[in-house]
Amino acid sequence: MSKIAVIGAGNVGSLVAMRIAEANLADLVLLDVISGIAIGKALDMEDASVIMGHNRTIKGTADFSLLEGCDIVVITAGFSRNPGMSRVDLLNKNAQVIRGISRNLKELKKEPIVIVVTNPVDILTYLVLKITGFDKRRVMGLGGSLDTARFINLIRQELKVSYEDVKTFVIGAHSENMIPLVSKTQVKNRPLTEILSEDKIKLLVDATQKRGATIVSNLGSGSAYFAPSAAILEMVKAIILDEKKEIIASSFLDGEYDLKDICFGVPVIIGKNGIEKIVKLELAQEEHSGLINTAKGIKQCLICA
Repeated sequence: MSKIAVIGAGNVGSLVAMRIAEANLADLVLLDVISGIAIGKALDMEDASVIMGHNRTIKGTADFSLLEGCDIVVITAGFSRNPGMSRVDLLNKNAQVIRGISRNLKELKKEPIVIVVTNPVDILTYLVLKITGFDKRRVMGLGGSLDTARFINLIRQELKVSYEDVKTFVIGAHSENMIPLVSKTQVKNRPLTEILSEDKIKLLVDATQKRGATIVSNLGSGSAYFAPSAAILEMVKAIILDEKKEIIASSFLDGEYDLKDICFGVPVIIGKNGIEKIVKLELAQEEHSGLINTAKGIKQCLICA
């Protein structure tokens, strides 16, 4: 029987735990430094299980020892963005949080698969990997799959089609420097460049890059959690059910895409062992250049982390 831990009982963490339980994927440990919040939300979710029709247990705690034996650990703990803040603005605060969590994970007897959600996710995924010393294919970060969903959503709204009609990828950093791959975007098997003007496509790309900030500015406090939790569930399902599914995740690169010693959002195949393969896409020249330039900025931030 699978066991999953979610670290951080805020909006994202608690909703992730609820989605996993209601999908009947695993028993859960919801951990937060403020144990009362984790315990209270876990009790509430367990009461809901009777109505929702599942028998999964959800244990709220502040005790890291209860993570022993977990198959997957999802890290959502940390500070969220306020209006006007970039994800990189969170680095100093959240790097300290992630260091402490990583040291605790390193003490576990069983090495779990770790999904990092805390922003800036690419930098913090790298930090978790280096501090824990876990296998590079067992540490990944959320980002590209969420950004891709946002790009698809904006395209489908613009063209009034189903999301199933749109095929695309958003790679690179989970930041305003993300790279929606216009060259790979198709709608009903037609290139997007044949359907929309260059100016209209630029507007959609810009809206995608700013989607997170737009949500933050409207909320006034905190950041998105419905779509992020859905994207995390997709990753968790791919692992637990060994789906061998192609998902864009922040992954450690060792020469792929001409990048080394960095975690970056690229298409990967996810299954029971974590990242089972990195998928290589042929990029347009400007897309490849954008990827390399964004990586330079991430590398500079890694020095501060």
